[in-house]
Amino acid sequence: MRHSKQKEDSNMPQSAVSDLARLALALPFALAPFAVSAQQDEITFHRDIEPILQRSCQNCHRVGGVGPMPLVTHEQVAPFAGLIEYKTGLRDRAGAMPPWYMEKNIGIQDYKNDPSLNDAEIEAIAAWAQSGAPKGDPAHAPEPLVFDDSVKWNAGEPDLIVKTNSVTKLAGTPDWWGEIDRVPIPLEEERYVKSVEIVEVNDVNFQAGTGRETVGGRYIFHHMIWSTAEIDESGKRVDSTVTSWPVHEVGRNPDIFDEDAGRLLRPGTYVVSDSVHLHSNGQDTTGHLEIGFRFHPVGYQPKYERTVLGLGNGVDISIAGNQSDQELHAYVALEDNIKIVTFEPHLHAPGERMCLEAIWGYTVETLSCVGYDHNWVRGYAYANHAQPLLPKGAILHIVGYMNNTGTNPNVPDPRNWQGSGNRSVTNMFIDLGMRVSLTDEQFAEEMAERRRVLNLGPNDHVIGCPLCTAPLVAPVPLVDVAASD
Repeated sequence: MRHSKQKEDSNMPQSAVSDLARLALALPFALAPFAVSAQQDEITFHRDIEPILQRSCQNCHRVGGVGPMPLVTHEQVAPFAGLIEYKTGLRDRAGAMPPWYMEKNIGIQDYKNDPSLNDAEIEAIAAWAQSGAPKGDPAHAPEPLVFDDSVKWNAGEPDLIVKTNSVTKLAGTPDWWGEIDRVPIPLEEERYVKSVEIVEVNDVNFQAGTGRETVGGRYIFHHMIWSTAEIDESGKRVDSTVTSWPVHEVGRNPDIFDEDAGRLLRPGTYVVSDSVHLHSNGQDTTGHLEIGFRFHPVGYQPKYERTVLGLGNGVDISIAGNQSDQELHAYVALEDNIKIVTFEPHLHAPGERMCLEAIWGYTVETLSCVGYDHNWVRGYAYANHAQPLLPKGAILHIVGYMNNTGTNPNVPDPRNWQGSGNRSVTNMFIDLGMRVSLTDEQFAEEMAERRRVLNLGPNDHVIGCPLCTAPLVAPVPLVDVAASD
């Protein structure tokens, strides 16, 4: 509050001076209730901001974490209040923190492991930063989180960890693509996998302030396309033994498979990959990948089969220079009933956004729209009760939005035309999400369970399940007219 000092007016009547004096004495007492109310309404670090940071930020932004600065104490956070306001205010676009880009005003909104902030939390951070980042009463602080840096697995401690060979990438050297050494899987019996997570372990000092201040600048593995398979005497994969796994990409979250669709890991197989992409992170770095598998119990059998749709377009990618709001489209018609487990946009540097639509009859329904940041590749796992259930004959449609201008910080030279390719400065346009196929009986069972869980009535609507509340008509047996004559 600013205080000003008034000069006494020698021409002011004495009675007026006395009245002003009495008013000055009474004013603090008259305003006291309002002052208390204002203090109660003030947004403070310990009471309002610290719980948000604990839930969505501190796992990375702490001493020993991969974030560029710790955000634990008020002394650590307050200098960055304006930056935190800006980053969280981006909401669902490249650069937003936490790195979760699902748009909240369209489509399905229930996802697993969602760290994003709601509107009230974003507004609270903005108000706190703009009011000077007040600390508040330490008695209002939540219990501090305790981190165990010996645990590096977000999906939980793996049952099996397989390590690749170490490689060294020198600062300033060109990108490299190629194979890594094959690594045997140390298993004695087949096991079904419920989640797989890959982490890069390297000798970068995250807290030293060297290198590039992005998640991509802290690692040297950009991606690895990989599978497990037996190897024959000539060194080739045995096709009948191949299991493909989700692509590892920088900044990727763990892949948790559908509870009823675990993937099979066989003994006697190897981790194989002929598509590893390494890039310089600005300093000489030696690192390797660790693959963590979590298993279903012995005896588990999957209920559903995985289905591969190939939803993407690598042929017609044509992105003009110095233009924004360019669109790419791809479609696929469903030959089976499916359940969509995850939505995973995969674009490259110009990619800003992708939407997933379902077309059924005359209905076009948006399932999800997400922003895209090439530094953080995200897979968005739908909550069990929100996983889209689409009948055979439906069409899935993805729309990609490209910004190849100087306003996109991921594009090194916006003058260049871009087409399809593996490099970050060329492009891909794919939904790498996981889906499973369902028989007609399984599809009917899933819809019945959805109606039960959500307590759906005939006039309700649920996004992503066009037949959930439609009347089910019993099939009419076909009559052979010729035979009846």
